Amino acid sequence: MTKVTQTNGSAGAAGSKQVLTFTLGDETYGVDILRVQEIRGWSPVTRIPQSQAHVLGVLNLRGSIVPIVDMRMRFSLPRAEYTPLTVIIVLSVESPQGRRDFGVVVDGVSDVVDVALAEVKPAPDLGAQTNTEFIAGLAAVSGRMVMLLDIDRLIGGEVAAATSLPVAANG
Repeated sequence: MTKVTQTNGSAGAAGSKQVLTFTLGDETYGVDILRVQEIRGWSPVTRIPQSQAHVLGVLNLRGSIVPIVDMRMRFSLPRAEYTPLTVIIVLSVESPQGRRDFGVVVDGVSDVVDVALAEVKPAPDLGAQTNTEFIAGLAAVSGRMVMLLDIDRLIGGEVAAATSLPVAANG
């Protein structure tokens, strides 16, 4: 288990923010580092009957019941076997029920990068058939495109509203 700690405050240089990047297949995504509670290796979860397909189940993390979401399934990507590189990123998400912890299963964690806010481009409008409201923006980082996720819209609205699990304790 890796506990994420902040250095030099919550943001890098003025006008930038720190983002934890992770991979799903060949694509790189990012979430605000301030939302990351911990990064842990893959471990089996307890399945909840009749939950949505991308909600794998729950884990008991130090007495808190944390829902676990498979990001490949959430994004309709091909399934992949869980390997020693597969990780669960525990994120603090604002949901209709308040702040909750959720775990997201990703292929691997890359690194923490500073993203200049002036360099973030809006998500492209791909028409009514493609929902991009959970993409906070796109940024070029070290020659690769990183999709910055609005984790509250991606997880908080949909999954938290569909679950009735107790709110995880912050701390």
